[in-house]
Amino acid sequence: MSQAGALPLRDIHLPVEPSWWPPAPGWWLLAGLVLVALGALAFVAWRRIRRRRALLRLFDRRVESAATPSAQVAAISELLRRAARERDPAAAALQGEEWLAFLDQGAAAPAFDGPLGKLLLEGGYRRDIDPACVDALRERARSRYLRLAGGRR
Repeated sequence: MSQAGALPLRDIHLPVEPSWWPPAPGWWLLAGLVLVALGALAFVAWRRIRRRRALLRLFDRRVESAATPSAQVAAISELLRRAARERDPAAAALQGEEWLAFLDQGAAAPAFDGPLGKLLLEGGYRRDIDPACVDALRERARSRYLRLAGGRR
């Protein structure tokens, strides 16, 4: 028994903690999936921004290429009709107040009621149009065109 007392006893030794690097394969997989998801989101956002810019360029070029204010109103009307027809084929048959109501559909505040709506309906047939009114119509029509052609419902 005297030999048992002579044994050097030591306390329990814990194993060394594993290092955080390199991560386990599951963490690599998770990091890869997160990167792929972020890349896909960035690609979708990039395409959406690119499409929006292309639509705005098309709208602006078409309206600016018109020589007179009445031709600009006619171009605005044509662009809105085309975009509305892509969204809803029944929009091609709308006339007058029904057409203006369709354009105001889903808007927070009606944009085409009053004098601007009347200008949109009749402006392509008038001789004298105030360019300031055409500019106001253009801004409202531009945003509505984006919503119609851009796919935001």
